[in-house]
Amino acid sequence: MKKPLMRIPYTGPLPPPTIIPGFANTPTGARHALTRFLSPQVLPNTHLSSLAKVSTKTVLLTGAGISVASGLADYRGTGGTYTLNRTYRPIYYNEFTSNHEARKRYWARSFLGWTNLHKARPNVAHNAVKDLGKLGLVSSVITQNVDSFHSMAHPDLPTIELHGYLRSLVCIHCHNQLPRSDFQNSLSSLNPQWATFLEEMLATGALNSENPAERKARGLKSNPDGDVDVPNAPYTTFRYPACPTCLASPPALADGTRASVEVDDDGAWSPTSNAGVLKPAVVMFGESIASDIRTAAERAIDKASRLLVVGSSLATYSAWRLVKRAKERHLPIGILNLGGVRGEESFYAGLETANEGELGVRCNESADQLLPEVVDNLRHY
Repeated sequence: MKKPLMRIPYTGPLPPPTIIPGFANTPTGARHALTRFLSPQVLPNTHLSSLAKVSTKTVLLTGAGISVASGLADYRGTGGTYTLNRTYRPIYYNEFTSNHEARKRYWARSFLGWTNLHKARPNVAHNAVKDLGKLGLVSSVITQNVDSFHSMAHPDLPTIELHGYLRSLVCIHCHNQLPRSDFQNSLSSLNPQWATFLEEMLATGALNSENPAERKARGLKSNPDGDVDVPNAPYTTFRYPACPTCLASPPALADGTRASVEVDDDGAWSPTSNAGVLKPAVVMFGESIASDIRTAAERAIDKASRLLVVGSSLATYSAWRLVKRAKERHLPIGILNLGGVRGEESFYAGLETANEGELGVRCNESADQLLPEVVDNLRHY
């Protein structure tokens, strides 16, 4: 039996990028090298395993960096949360599931951040991924992102959402899901003063961007995944609804007894309950990734001929291990990311010097700038 795979962040220092091949240190060179990497006409003459020869298609592994051009915050980019706020600590699964006050704080901040996240749309990098799929060069996408942009931009190109998605909630007891839009409406009804505050911030444009610097100027702290922190806000006053399924039919507990799900006069979850807690349908830090998602991601790597990482520092083990798996299968590895990547030097160990990108590529460029240009190159390659 496989050990549970948890989403755990890496907090150590990241190495500066080593550009591969050397001429990829300019936008023009990076465009040429990444075109060579993705081109079906350039097959690596290195020690590919038989598994890698099954397909001439590339699997993409994407992170928060690909969504920055959509106006969303990332973690470790130049304007990322961990870069600008060294004390930032995301909520962990055990904290969320066991602490009513922690849930109040989480849902209040998420309530404020959801509007901007819900309005955001895929950018040109996501559309370039769609084009790569149409060209037959990308077979599937594994994304760490929870914004649903990949499924919106290219519904016909298979996408594995490694860390789940924010578009729905899931009950930690009955496991039924609920659309986030319905939940947002319930939060507004239960918290009229917070709803008024949100309307005021929207009217003043305070939430028009998730850029941390812009929000800091307005007295807000912006974090990834639709999280807005208002310093000194009365989070303890925030209320959230119970799972409607558990409320209608309380589930059985592990000891065989029937759960108790209670709400106040307005329908807010009561701390006297022992079930009916909703969480975002994301894999929180410290939470295990579902076994079927883990298996699907591993199979995608095993069927691929190449792996291209886009907009990720691979700081979570769940993503890093997939690149390690590709390396162990002798797949050519490409990385397109601004800034350092966890353990990247090991992914290019032993790489032949006679390489123009087809054997491996490392570019320190923005995905929204480089990928569309590479698509144009590949259309005429």
